[in-house]
Parts: sequence; C-alpha cells; structure tokens
Amino acid sequence: MDYVEIEALLNTKHLTILGGFYPDADDDTPTDCKTLILLGPREPYFWKAFKNSTEYQRDQTDPLDEWSRQVIIKFALHLNATPLFPFGKAPYLPFYKWALRTQRSHESPIKLLVHDKAGLFVSFRGALSFNKKIELPKPPPNPCNKCSEPCLNACPVSAFASDNYHSELCKTHIMGKDSKNCVDSGCAARRACPVSKSFPRLPEQSAFHMNAFLKL
Repeated sequence: MDYVEIEALLNTKHLTILGGFYPDADDDTPTDCKTLILLGPREPYFWKAFKNSTEYQRDQTDPLDEWSRQVIIKFALHLNATPLFPFGKAPYLPFYKWALRTQRSHESPIKLLVHDKAGLFVSFRGALSFNKKIELPKPPPNPCNKCSEPCLNACPVSAFASDNYHSELCKTHIMGKDSKNCVDSGCAARRACPVSKSFPRLPEQSAFHMNAFLKL
C-alpha cells in the first residue's frame, strides 16, 4: 500500500496520519524501520466512534489507550508493520522527538508540540513502523512562523512562563477557580492557537484529557 491507501485504511477507524519520516540510526526506532508513520485522531469523527467502543463502555482505567492498542495492532497486522505506542511502561518511546522529525509537528512558543492541522491539540495514539520506504508528502511550513503567538499569554496562571511547564500551578487553578473553563473546554493556551481554533476537536474530548491530567 502507498501513503494514500494507508491513510484511507486508517480513516475507516477514524484515525489519520499526523506525519512520517525516514529514520536514522539515532532515532530509536525498530532496527528494520525504513519508514515511521505517526497516527492520531481524525476529527470530528474520532470521539463519537471511541465513545461507542467496547473499551469506553467498559469504563476501564485507560479506555482510550486500550482502544488505540486494539485498533492499531489490527492495522499493523494487516499492513505488515510494527505497532508502537506513546503509553505503557517506562522507558517510553520518544514520540516528541519522532513528531519533530516528521516536520509536521514543531516546538511551539510554550514548548508543547504544534501540528500543521491539529495545532496545539495534536495527540498521538500510536505509530506504525514499516520495513520498506513509503513515499511521504512534503510537509507544510511551520504554522508558528507567521503567528502572533497568543498561546504565550493565554494561561491565567502563566504555567508556561518559563522553559519548564508548571503542572502543579495549572492543576491548582483548574481544580479551583478555573477562570477560563479549561476543565470542560480544554487548556486555554492550546485553545488560543489559531490552528487549534480551526481544528474540529470536540470540547467533550478535551474535557476527557483534562480529567485524565488531573488524575496524574
């Protein structure tokens, strides 16, 4: 299968390709990997499909991770690829590094990844490692290059004010006043991104991730 055919197959389960690259020896990919493709939700269809899944309805500890594992493993078997995941037990796979290698995700002014289509709402559900070279489309420009950077000033408690994200400062605020309705609508800094604003992720999905963050 080529890139377009793989994308069409992934779309049947409301996943999409968020980028790909040809690994070097220091990229920490499987030794036989010739092409690595990163996978994420295809919005706005993804959330409804996930909510209708057995994994979600079982109300287990990590239903989204379990759904991702089941679906992506099946795709991997069909495509003769190796499935890889950003969750599980340590040591964790370097998805942040891999995302940057695709040149479709970039380090934003607040250090979170920003994607050309998903903005600061980019979320990786897994990856597929292929032992053959798959022709990849040319990545678009970094969306931050011509941006006024509203993400820098959107957080009500300036949790991104330094190079280190102050997660406890964020948690304390959203568990109390939550002045920008981050728990129900998603992180205010992520929402401020112009690309995020045009990305059709449902607020309910953002709320799911925020509640998972509060449980950490």
